[in-house]
Amino acid sequence: MGLGHNFADSALSSLEETIPCVSAKPGRLVEVSAAQRKTCHYRRPVERPFMAEERNQVTILFGGFTWKHERFIEAILRASGYRCQMLPTPDVAAFAFGREFGNNGQCNPTYFTIGNLIKFLRSLEDQGYSRREIEETYIFFTAGSCGPCRFGMYESEYRLALNNAGYERFRIVLYQAEQAIKAAADNPGLKFTLDFNMGALNMLNLGDVINDLSYRIRPFEAVPGSTDRAIEEVVGRLSHFLETRRRFEILERVPSWLAAPLRRTPKLLGFLNATGKILDHLYSSEFAVQMQEARRCLDKVEVDHTRVKPVVKIVGEFWAQLTEGDGNFNMFSFLESEGAQVHVDSIGGWISYLLRQSRIGMESRKGLDDPYPEARWWEPGKRLANLWKYRRKWSLLLLSEVLWSYLYARTSRHLGGITPRLLSQRELARLAHPFYHSLARGGEGHLEVGKNVYYTTKGLCHMVLALKPFGCMPSSQSDGVQSAVVNRFPEMIFLPVETSGEGEINAHSRVQMALGEARVKARAEFDAALASSGKSLDEIRDYAARHPSLRSPFYPIPRRQGITGTAANFVLHVSDLIDGRAALARLPGKH
Repeated sequence: MGLGHNFADSALSSLEETIPCVSAKPGRLVEVSAAQRKTCHYRRPVERPFMAEERNQVTILFGGFTWKHERFIEAILRASGYRCQMLPTPDVAAFAFGREFGNNGQCNPTYFTIGNLIKFLRSLEDQGYSRREIEETYIFFTAGSCGPCRFGMYESEYRLALNNAGYERFRIVLYQAEQAIKAAADNPGLKFTLDFNMGALNMLNLGDVINDLSYRIRPFEAVPGSTDRAIEEVVGRLSHFLETRRRFEILERVPSWLAAPLRRTPKLLGFLNATGKILDHLYSSEFAVQMQEARRCLDKVEVDHTRVKPVVKIVGEFWAQLTEGDGNFNMFSFLESEGAQVHVDSIGGWISYLLRQSRIGMESRKGLDDPYPEARWWEPGKRLANLWKYRRKWSLLLLSEVLWSYLYARTSRHLGGITPRLLSQRELARLAHPFYHSLARGGEGHLEVGKNVYYTTKGLCHMVLALKPFGCMPSSQSDGVQSAVVNRFPEMIFLPVETSGEGEINAHSRVQMALGEARVKARAEFDAALASSGKSLDEIRDYAARHPSLRSPFYPIPRRQGITGTAANFVLHVSDLIDGRAALARLPGKH
C-alpha cells in the first residue's frame, strides 16, 4: 500500500513539474515548472452594466411567455419609464439558430429562447443596424435560476451563443428572485421600485387568468373567432390601464398643511408612501372597475355548453407548458383542433410552489443559520435572537403565500370567477409525497406527480398531458415515478411528451391516440348524464336558447360529484331548471 502511495506521489510530482500552460500569445503552449507556474482561479467575465443614463436610448427585449403575459409586461416596463419590445413567438427557425450557435445537448427552451433572440438581432442587421449599434442600444431581460437541472446554466449558454454569433458585447440582464437586489445594484439602469414590483404581481395574475379564460371559453364559442377578438380587446384595454394608471404619491393626496411636515421627516414619508402604494395596488377600486369592464367585454361571446369536449389538463416543465408556438409543437391549438378543452397551468401556481418550498426548506434547516449557534440554555437573549430571526423570515414567507393567493383569487373573481383559484400547495405535496419526496429539488419537483393525482382523483379532467423538453432531468424523474402512480390509479390517462425542434408529427400522433381514449370517456359520461335527465338534447338546447344567461361564458355551471365534462354537468343542470329543482344563477356583476 505504501509502494502504491509513493508511486502516485512521484507521478503527481512529475506532472506538476511539467504541466503545460497557455502562454500570453494565442495558439502557443509553453512548458513551465511548478515554481514558475502561478495558480489562476476562474473569474466570471465582467459584463458592462445597464446604466441609469441609458434608459432613454436602450430598448429592453424580452420574451418566452404567452402573448397575453408579454403585453402586460410591456405595459409595466413602459409605465416605469423603460423602452421595451417583446420578441416574436419562437419558431423552428429560431430553434435552428440556437442549435447552430449553442452547445450540444442543451435544454429545449435554451435553443428556442436564445435562437429567437439571435434571429431578431439578425433581422435588425438586415434593416441596416450595425452590430455595434445593436450591442449599444438593446439588452435582453430574462429569468434565471440555479439548481440541479440545466436551467441553472441558461445564462452562460445564452452568452456563449451570442459570442459565437458575433455579439460579444451584447448585454443580458438576469433576474433571479433571490438576487433581485443584487441585480438592481449591478445594473443601475433597472430600478425595482415598489410600483414596478406590485405592477408585476398584477401583470402575472392578469396574464394567468385571461390566458385560462381564453381556453375555457373558445371551445364552446358559437361564433368562431369571437373569443380571440374579445381577448385581444380586453388585453389591449388592461395593458393601456397598467401603463397609464395614476401612481399613488402621498404628497399628492394629503392637504398642503400636512405635506410640509412630512417632507421634513423622510423616514415617515417613505413608510406612509410605501404603505399607500401597497394598499392602492391591493384595493384600488379603479383597477377593479377595469377588470369588471373586461369581464363585460368577454361576456358578449355567446357559447354553447352542450358540445362534448374531453378535458385535457396540461402539466410539465415551466416553459414547455406555457409557450404557445413551435416550442411545444403548437400543442394547445392542436388539442383544440382535435375537439379537446385545454386546461392550462399558471405562473401563479409555480410562484406558490417556490414560496412554500422556501418556507418548508427553512423548517428542515432550522438552527443551521442562527446568529448564535452555540447559545446555551442560560443565555435567553441569544436564544430569543435565534428564534426571532427564524420566525421573522418564516412569517414573511407565509404572509407572501397568503397575499399571493388573495391577489390571484381577487383577479379571478373580478374577471368572472370561472377560473379556479390556486391549488393548495400543501395538498399537492401530501398527494405526491408517497411517490415523490416533496423536498426533492429540480424543475417543478413533486408538482407533476401531485397534479396528476389531484386532477384525476378529483375528477377534474379526462386526461393529463405532461409537456417537457427532451432530456429534462426533473421531468424524467417524474415520468419514472408516474408509472407507479398510474398503477395505483388505473383510471388515469397520462401521457408524457418530450418537445424539441423536430418530431411534431410523431408527438401529435401519440397525443391523438391518448385523446381518443379521453374522448370515449367524455362521450360515455355525457350520454349517461343525458339519459339520467330524461330529456332529449333538443329540449336542453331549446331551453338554453330561451334563457340568454345560459349562453354566457360566465354562467356558473354546478359541478356534480364524479362528472368531469362541461357538457355533462350543463345538461344535468338545465334538466333541473326545467323540472323546477333549481333556479337560474345570477351572473357576476348583474343584479
